Amino acid sequence: MRYFCLVLLILINATSLSGCIAAATSAAGMGGSAAITHTMNGITYRTFTSPQAKVRVATIRALERMQIQLVSDSMQNKSNIRYVMAKTTERKIEIQLEPISPNATRMRVVAKGSGLFYDASTAEEIIQQTKISLG
Repeated sequence: MRYFCLVLLILINATSLSGCIAAATSAAGMGGSAAITHTMNGITYRTFTSPQAKVRVATIRALERMQIQLVSDSMQNKSNIRYVMAKTTERKIEIQLEPISPNATRMRVVAKGSGLFYDASTAEEIIQQTKISLG
């Protein structure tokens, strides 16, 4: 009888808490669709409603404000993707600015540490500081 009551109690709790899982999953899904998107390998993306040239200037200002050294700034001719490379003492930062339309630009940021280490928080901050520079 004691075993039966314990099993019954567990089943009642499991069924009553299953709604919480659905609610938590929905809430996480809504939060996950926020402005910044991550991939499994630490790459961070954001699309800005601004032309590529404006996002480029804002990105360089953000790097200066963060005291991250600009290494190169070049355009790939075939695809019109701009590559901005920067570095700190412990990170190599690769930024791609891809025009989606005349007034929309997709920004991709990868901050690599030593070895296989990716620093998503630094990539996020570069995107946030670029957003601030855009105003």
